[in-house]
Order: sequence, then structure tokens, then C-alpha cells
Amino acid sequence: MATLSVIIPVHNGGEKFRRCLESLKAASPQPDELIVVADGDSDGSWRVAEEFGARVIRLEQSGGPARARNAGARAARGDVVVFLDADVCCVPDLFRQIGEMDVAAVFGSYDDAPAEPNFLSQYKNLFHHYVHQTAREEASTFWAGCGAVRRDVFLALGGFDESYRQPSIEDIELGYRLRRDGHRIRLVKTLQVKHLKRWTARSLVYADFWLRAVPWTELIQRDREMLNDLNLTWKSRAAVVLGWLSLVVPPLVVVMLAMHAGLLKFFLAKRGTLFTLAALPWLWLYNLYSGLGFAVGLVRHWTR
Repeated sequence: MATLSVIIPVHNGGEKFRRCLESLKAASPQPDELIVVADGDSDGSWRVAEEFGARVIRLEQSGGPARARNAGARAARGDVVVFLDADVCCVPDLFRQIGEMDVAAVFGSYDDAPAEPNFLSQYKNLFHHYVHQTAREEASTFWAGCGAVRRDVFLALGGFDESYRQPSIEDIELGYRLRRDGHRIRLVKTLQVKHLKRWTARSLVYADFWLRAVPWTELIQRDREMLNDLNLTWKSRAAVVLGWLSLVVPPLVVVMLAMHAGLLKFFLAKRGTLFTLAALPWLWLYNLYSGLGFAVGLVRHWTR
């Protein structure tokens, strides 16, 4: 079986980071190596990592998770580098599942029981869970919240693109290069982690717009490839168009929501009627700012 090096980038992880490390300690089997890259933290997260026996790499100034993960991968000794975010809790058999991988890369999803109880945290994380759980297992991209790559392949490709200075689409971009180089990526739907992040209206819209929609559009333009997978299925694209058309023809909102019928049924089954009704305006808004993000990404690409 391949040896595994777990790499966690952390910048002021707080109590959520401690919970992440506690979940790793409970995993069985244990990984062969745990590397924590303290990305310019000022809250002593690196000391917490040492308490749990991690090998710590300290970066004096924060450069973003892409740079931190690359630093960890270069120092790793395992055959496979396993990337985990500092605000997730893993399931006990996580490393058994990863150790059985027979492709260049695998990744999972958030589970269907988000830790934070407020509506937007539940909505955002359940949305992510649904998208990954209904996507194709022969994947077109990668996710670093809980993902693993063979170290030799990762290093040969140059790792993550360090021009992404915030948590953005550096993992998606890596997935594009993995596929372009002929490597297979598998979405393992039983490979799930619990997300501990608390989402607010501001953080959700900012992340979806500036850290996802805009740079992903630029990536699509760079590679001239619109994948029919994850958030880019034809239904997702049609829903964006219908969302904007509904500003002129309001009844088209119903057609737009029909494009999300599977997601709405999932919300209904998991959280009930009131939650599902509360999600409707957020789905409409999601399609609006996704479309606007696409337009802004196009303009940025053309002007560059």
C-alpha cells in the first residue's frame, strides 16, 4: 500500500483547527506523516500542531494555501500527498480509502451534516455535498479540501499555481492540468469530511463571486474548455441564463428553479419545507451573481 503524507495549510485556525487535528488522531489507520504548514499565522496554530505530533513548517508571511500546500508537498516523504483544509473533520477510515486509490488523484466532498447551525452554513455546505454526490465519479477536476495526489505526479506538474493568493480555484486549476497531462481523477463519494466553517451572507457571496466564478471563467477562457461537470453542467448554465431573463420576464423564475429540482428535493428531504423555501431566493441570487461573475471574468480575460 502507498505511504501517505497529510498536508494541512493553516492561517490562524483557532478551535476549528484543533478539532481537525483531533479527528485525525482518531483515524485508523493513521497516515505515515502529518505536515502542518503554518502560513504566517499569528494565533499560535503551529504550537497546536506540534501538540499533536505534526511536523511543522512555518512561513513567516501568509502567501495563501496554494503556496503552503506546495511547501508541504516538497517536504513530504510519502508516495501520496493528502490535502486537508484546517477547518474540516475527517471520518475514521479516511486514509484506508485513500490508500486504495488506483488513479493519479482522488477527492471527496463535505458530508450532509454541517457543523454550524445557521441557515447559510447549512445551505452552502449541503449545496456542495449535493453537487459532488451527484457528479460523475470519473472527475474532470480536483478539490483540495479533502483530496489526494500521487506525489511524483504532483511535483512533475509543478504543484498548485501560487498566483492564487487566497483560497480560490487553485485546486480546480490543478485538476485541469492533471487531465490535460493524461492523468485520471476519481471522485470518491464515500470520502467525506465535516466542514466547520461558519458562512455569512458577505463571506458566501464574496467567495462564490470573486474567488470562484470570476477566476473559474478566466480559467475556462485560458483552456478553451467548458466542462459538463460539477457546477458547469448544462442545467447549471441554463439556470444562470434563466435567472437573468427572469429580471425581464418574472415567470421564468419558476423554470429556473425547475433546473434545480434535484437540489430542492434534497433540501426538502434533509431539512424540510421551511429550509427549502428559504433556499429559493438564494438559488435565484446564486444564478445572478454566477452570471455576473462570468461576464466580469470574460472582461478581465480579454483586457489582459
